[in-house]
Amino acid sequence: MALLILMRHGQSMWNAAGLFTGWVDVPLTNEGIDEAIAGGKKISSYNIDEVHVSTLIRAQMTAMIALAQNDHGKTPVFQYNPSENGEHASQNETRMIEWAQINGAAGGENILPVHVSWQLNERMYGDLQGLNKEATRQQYGAEQVHIWRRSYDVPPPNGESLELTAQRTIPYLEESIIPQLSNGKNLFIAAHGNSLRSIIMRIESLSKDEVLSLEVPTGVPLIYQYENGEWSKLD
Repeated sequence: MALLILMRHGQSMWNAAGLFTGWVDVPLTNEGIDEAIAGGKKISSYNIDEVHVSTLIRAQMTAMIALAQNDHGKTPVFQYNPSENGEHASQNETRMIEWAQINGAAGGENILPVHVSWQLNERMYGDLQGLNKEATRQQYGAEQVHIWRRSYDVPPPNGESLELTAQRTIPYLEESIIPQLSNGKNLFIAAHGNSLRSIIMRIESLSKDEVLSLEVPTGVPLIYQYENGEWSKLD
């Protein structure tokens, strides 16, 4: 039996400003930091073996703040995986891989690996990124904006639909997350509303219509138990 903990990042500065964010890399507000602290306290007793975050700072801040509340005293350490960089890795990437090695038994104790993946990034909102949500509704109509935001397979102009987002998140779940759960590890994912919606769709076997009404709260841990290929949600 293993646990998968999902947490949507706390309020970001552009959430508070009512702007479409997508892949624009903005940090948390003070309220978002408080949400991450509160969420971290709810999972403080869980022994987490591995962490996965998106490349975006709001998810990484949420994860680190939440983990700072954990009772098990592990040190989160970001991992630099040469297999993800390949032969085209830059000199700086190669140096990070080579120079970030931990030496000595004491330094390697109680390490909590943190893996960064673009596949966990928020849905890319294309031409809407940086636009005010209310002004966009006034320009294009509330119905059209609702379709862009909440339909399954209609993307915003030059952006991603939830369907396209799922095409990167679900393979990551199946290839990088489930094998670790099958080995008995407890995993923590800090990511975004739409990337987590697509993952939850797969975990809970939701239909395309059912996932449209799914709301993922900010800073609230969602905990799933995984055993023998079966999922169950913990209250």
